Amino acid sequence: MTDQKAKDTRAADKVVPTAEPSKVHGAGGHSHTPHYPNPPESMNPDAATLRDQWRYAIRQYSRWYSQAWGTAILAGLSFFALGWIIKGSNPLPSFTAGTTSSNKTEQESTSPSSSDRDRVAASDNRPG
Repeated sequence: MTDQKAKDTRAADKVVPTAEPSKVHGAGGHSHTPHYPNPPESMNPDAATLRDQWRYAIRQYSRWYSQAWGTAILAGLSFFALGWIIKGSNPLPSFTAGTTSSNKTEQESTSPSSSDRDRVAASDNRPG
């Protein structure tokens, strides 16, 4: 009895094309409804099945999300390393070695400001 049932389920899983002659779209009698080998379920599954499916979906999404972040971080580090190799030094100018906030304030105090430079440039170009 179980062998007969197993044969029936295996036969139902296979899609067998029909031997009908192909019909032209303009000819009458053409069916527009698609025939799927696995029709939709007639009722919703029970709560336990839905809960298990939901947990599986959340686990899969979490895995894909973490893999995407890992890939993005790895790509960022790879491009940083590639920039370092091409340039021969740190490709990010904001992270130069030896420049600290105290050094920046000393450089700003010793170098003339942009308004001082503008005044000097204007006095040099004055007709005399």
